[in-house]
Amino acid sequence: MNVELPFAPVDTIIRRNAGNLRVSADASKQLATRIQEHGSELAIDAAEEATADGRKTLMAQDFGVEAVVDKDDLELPVAPVDRIARLEIDDRYRVSMDARVALADILEDYADNVARAAATLAHHADRRTITDDDIETYFSLFE
Repeated sequence: MNVELPFAPVDTIIRRNAGNLRVSADASKQLATRIQEHGSELAIDAAEEATADGRKTLMAQDFGVEAVVDKDDLELPVAPVDRIARLEIDDRYRVSMDARVALADILEDYADNVARAAATLAHHADRRTITDDDIETYFSLFE
């Protein structure tokens, strides 16, 4: 699977939750892959919502978002999130800017939750670095 999301913003999200821990490049790559998979699944569900409403454009409300945050407040860039949204949905769908920002916000919250848990796992293992194993362990425990 080709990962659309750049690793740098994902690394930043992990670091803001890591405290004094280091972050391996593999951890950023693993989380970016998981974010992409989750975003793609959310977009499929949103496309079903739009279809049920007789629309071909995905809107923020299709992602369950009432109020959209300012995209400048997000770490995840909107353009790659747009590409993630389009990975598994039919080409006939469009994704509104509000929907892109809403999805980026959802995925950033998702990444924050995983990163916090991965930091806890690294601390528990008495390591100074968050690794891809911490990300994988999170998903094996909680999904």
